[in-house]
Amino acid sequence: MLPEDIPTVRVTGRYLTLDGRPLAGRVVWRAPSLLTFPAADVILGGPTTVQLDATGAFSVELPATDAPDMNPTGWSYQVAEQLAGVANRPPYHVLLPAESPEVDIDDLAPTDPTTPTYVAVRGDSAYEVAVEAGFEGTVEQWLTSLVGPRGATGDTGQTGAPGLDAYEVAVADGYSGTRTQWLTSLVGPRGERGEQGEQGVAGAPGVVQSVNGISEADVVLDAADVGAVPITAPGAPGGVAQLDDGGKVRAEQLPAGSGGGAVASVNGQTGDVVLDAAAVGAATADHTHTAAQVGALAASARAAANGVASLDAAARVPISQMPTAVGRNEWTPQSLGFAAWSCDPYTVANPVPKYLKPQRLFFVGFNITEPTTVNRIVLFSRGYGGVTTNRYRGGIYRENGTKVVESAAAALTMAGQEAGSMPAMQTNHIGAVPLSIASTVLAPGRYWAAWSLVTGGTADFAFFHVQNESPIATANFWMPGTPFARAWYLEGQANAALPATVSQTAADARADHDIPIMALANV
Repeated sequence: MLPEDIPTVRVTGRYLTLDGRPLAGRVVWRAPSLLTFPAADVILGGPTTVQLDATGAFSVELPATDAPDMNPTGWSYQVAEQLAGVANRPPYHVLLPAESPEVDIDDLAPTDPTTPTYVAVRGDSAYEVAVEAGFEGTVEQWLTSLVGPRGATGDTGQTGAPGLDAYEVAVADGYSGTRTQWLTSLVGPRGERGEQGEQGVAGAPGVVQSVNGISEADVVLDAADVGAVPITAPGAPGGVAQLDDGGKVRAEQLPAGSGGGAVASVNGQTGDVVLDAAAVGAATADHTHTAAQVGALAASARAAANGVASLDAAARVPISQMPTAVGRNEWTPQSLGFAAWSCDPYTVANPVPKYLKPQRLFFVGFNITEPTTVNRIVLFSRGYGGVTTNRYRGGIYRENGTKVVESAAAALTMAGQEAGSMPAMQTNHIGAVPLSIASTVLAPGRYWAAWSLVTGGTADFAFFHVQNESPIATANFWMPGTPFARAWYLEGQANAALPATVSQTAADARADHDIPIMALANV
């Protein structure tokens, strides 16, 4: 984190493919040289690399290019976009003035292919230009001065031709029906009936004036007057059907040939008909159907090869049923023969060798996302060893501190000696040094790989590392509630077996060291 008195600018951005899928890659920011901030007693330097996340987005906070008391001044950032599957455009330069503490990269990056670089420089506003030219007054006064006097009223134009009515406009747009049909089409469906209103105040009593439209002294209503069926209609020609005690139409009132009366046959059988399953095309009571017969998949297809994926308790596909985690067109541990690694050495800025301290037990964190078989612990090293009297031990621990597997004490050959290594690797002893362990299947979870030089001198063996310039290794960075130290060590470990359990919160746990680069393999 930068000192608080250095003004910074947060730059965000997001990269997608043309069809909306997130791109993978990184954005590299470079200052032209070391930046000195005397007031903060700090010197900043080196490139800043920002990896794109799973959504193709990034966010980075950088010193403003116009920070006060900074040396040198008058410089800009060089931006290099390194995106997987996208032809890299040439690096370009941008300014990040402190007056804009947050900015998106799409407001800075060049889009014209004929413009190789672009620097976002804020120009003077029109009002500022006017002030520089001698205008005196506020912004509001300057805006008012831009409004001129109202011009003379122009002549009235000629009356236009009558426009089309709505039906004619609809016909012009393709409607093919008559005007009546068009008017009918404008009526929407009847809305839902509204809630009943409150009952009004009762009126004064009076004399009946009419009943169902009949105004006579002695009103007599028949069935037609009240919209009813005459009492003589049930069972009469042209009337209505009568129902029996079971609520069914009487057989004598059914039309001829409608099936009323006795059954003549059942499924082509007459007499005392007895139907079995075969007679009605049904299966017998003891018949067992297969999944294929009912258009289903067998239960054995769940989580089986060429079957279907199962879901866990959270309705997600388990990681064990996902394809091997190999990225597309990018370097992964599997691309180089490893099963997992603590970090990609390619992303480490200027790794230099550091000697192993005898009997210091290093721990480096691994995130295992699927069942993984391993039989080697690998250290990226510059081995001055190959000394047969030296002995090394390694092991793997679970996140709860319990030991999973441990190697025997072993002498190792120098790094970089395998066939196919570059001459400089062979000469300088640079490369992967594997330490054998029993073949072990690691279930998904977080683990530590441990490594120790149990016997030997302080200048017998060196490893390449991720630099640490803080009392606590920078790898130990997590959200509250999920503590897992990815880099730490224990001093004074004996030459015998590794401890059965370890704890990152132990009183003798330390993290003020340069972090080894390690991997796991299965060969």
